[in-house]
Amino acid sequence: MIVVVTPNPAVDVTYRVARHVPGETNRVLEVHRRPGGKGLNVARVLAGLAVEVRALLPLGGDAGRWVAGELALPHDVSPIAGETRTTVTIDGDGHPTVYTEPGPLTTDAEWARFGELLARRLVGADLLVVSGSLPRGADSGLLGDWVRAAHQLGVRVLADVSGPALLAAASAGADVVKPNLGELLEATSAGDETAGAATLSRLGARLVVVSRGGDGIAAHLPDAVVEVPAVPGVAGNPTGAGDAATAGLAAALVEGVPLAEALRRAAALGAAAVLCPVAGEVDLPAYHRFLDVNGASA
Repeated sequence: MIVVVTPNPAVDVTYRVARHVPGETNRVLEVHRRPGGKGLNVARVLAGLAVEVRALLPLGGDAGRWVAGELALPHDVSPIAGETRTTVTIDGDGHPTVYTEPGPLTTDAEWARFGELLARRLVGADLLVVSGSLPRGADSGLLGDWVRAAHQLGVRVLADVSGPALLAAASAGADVVKPNLGELLEATSAGDETAGAATLSRLGARLVVVSRGGDGIAAHLPDAVVEVPAVPGVAGNPTGAGDAATAGLAAALVEGVPLAEALRRAAALGAAAVLCPVAGEVDLPAYHRFLDVNGASA
């Protein structure tokens, strides 16, 4: 069982347009609406891989009720007073444009209730994944609380977060932290990937995995770096690629495969997600083809 926390869920709206031209009327060809947030994207990919998963998320208002009603995977809702946010992706010619609301104001009492729910669901779990941003009013120290709560129950933690939350997760000894390169450099104020990963390791992260986008993925160990290239020649919508890679890494960690193969699976899933129009989906036949390209086994 993998427990996936989405601290800042959303109603994800994707508009597909022929061409996105700022300042002009852009006619929408297709609209996709679905429950979103990075953690939910991760959970959906895991479910598609037939991995047992349970999503935990704070929800509020009409948007929150809509998200809860549309979810088609095992989940628990922790109620909040604020309205769940909306994100909008405009997918035209070129790289998609994404507009993300900051999320509702939240209170310490709401997070205390969420922590109680999390503690219950962690009993018997194999892995905790925390993925995505924190909404307004949420202390980044929550990541440290969740890591420590999991470790007290013998549950490993993979944190795919950014900013102060990334530093908090590392300082609490998260088993894996998985920023992309930009998030790593921003959070650590480092000049390069090696220095940034070293900073997170010194803080206490046990393994630092860095998504490099088109340049692949790398795991930084105390005495080595394990690197896997991106699958070549893949074009499409990269919005959910990082979330799919997180799902692949999480599933591989639970299965106990060697690190290099775990990275190959993550890279292959990320590439398979690029072929799908919305985040949280992967092209499974393509995923298996890409595993052959990168030399991994399913």
